[in-house]
Amino acid sequence: MKKNKLFLFAFLTLLLNSQAFAKNQSIVVAGGCFWCVEEAFDGKEGVISAVSGYSGGEKKNANYKKVSAGLTFHREAVKVTFDPKKISLEKVLQIFWKTIDPYDEGGQFADRGAHYTTAIYYKDKAQENAAYQSMNWFQGVKPAKRKIAVAIEKYKNFFPAEDYHQDYARKNPVRYNLYKTGSGRAKYLKSQWK
Repeated sequence: MKKNKLFLFAFLTLLLNSQAFAKNQSIVVAGGCFWCVEEAFDGKEGVISAVSGYSGGEKKNANYKKVSAGLTFHREAVKVTFDPKKISLEKVLQIFWKTIDPYDEGGQFADRGAHYTTAIYYKDKAQENAAYQSMNWFQGVKPAKRKIAVAIEKYKNFFPAEDYHQDYARKNPVRYNLYKTGSGRAKYLKSQWK
């Protein structure tokens, strides 16, 4: 009888700790223009939402006017919420790496300045480890002798961007595609990820 109770306890512990009961997770990434990063996650299986916003700065609030003027030290960023039963954090981070130029220290494509630089904001040790592992994955897939400029930093904050920035690619497809092409992002990504 005692063995049965121990077995049942061990089984229930294992079951409760399994991914079958995993809650939705989120991670914040900065990859230059948040419209483009958000669009990279839209429609991906397991991604519940991708919200454009601002992250990493010291100020207690952020908006487009302040961030773009360099007054808050935030980056344009995207909060990606996902179901870990359908998509892993590793896959989420691979999508991120495939939407940026990880070597650009001064911004991304036509967008220049610290608020357009790249970063992964981790919330715990598991996310920190995954961020560094994803960097190693990228270096293995795309070896280069240049230094990667993507910062890996502890999560501080996230402020959703104004409504007109949310789902921009879907709401304004013509303007968005003109921007993505004109900025040089589309051409670069196509050349890197055929």
